[in-house]
Amino acid sequence: MAEHATEKVKAEAVQKIESFEVLPKLVVFDLDYTLWPFYCECRSKRETPSLYPHAKGILMALKQKGIDVAIASRSPTSDIANAFLNKLNLNSMFVAKEIFSSWTHKTDHFHRIHSTTGVPFSSMLFFDDENRNIQAVSKMGVTSILVGNGVNLGSLTEGLAQFARNWNASQKNKQKWLTDYSNKPNTSNHAP
Repeated sequence: MAEHATEKVKAEAVQKIESFEVLPKLVVFDLDYTLWPFYCECRSKRETPSLYPHAKGILMALKQKGIDVAIASRSPTSDIANAFLNKLNLNSMFVAKEIFSSWTHKTDHFHRIHSTTGVPFSSMLFFDDENRNIQAVSKMGVTSILVGNGVNLGSLTEGLAQFARNWNASQKNKQKWLTDYSNKPNTSNHAP
């Protein structure tokens, strides 16, 4: 039954993704209270973890559509987080996993993800349950979405729509800059 529900969510997520012309190259997820409904430092590696109902279908849909996924988690127990990702058969889905305790509200995580993937911050979409992380990462140029009770189809749609708006605004600004400055006569003293 759970597998059927995951496939249904995946199909809906694929439709939502296909409805946008502009898509992120990389979608980054927090773990605790974003992909799963608990803090992994309060759990034991021996436990069987669970995801929020829409999480796996969304991850599968993103991968199917060629969009890479990554993790940025400030968990102090990366061993438990990795054990849970293995138990959930999700480890191989992620192109980058930055799971470490930090006081930087995830900016260090994103610098490492950028170094690993080469994806510019402006081509990333991020989901997290803590506003302080959303604010800090947004300042880096990453489209960031606050989730209340885990990532779901609604937050995916919100994230993709906000990403498209941000992307279109940046392209308009780039075009305006090119129009305003590239047609100016060359006033330098250099030979043509």
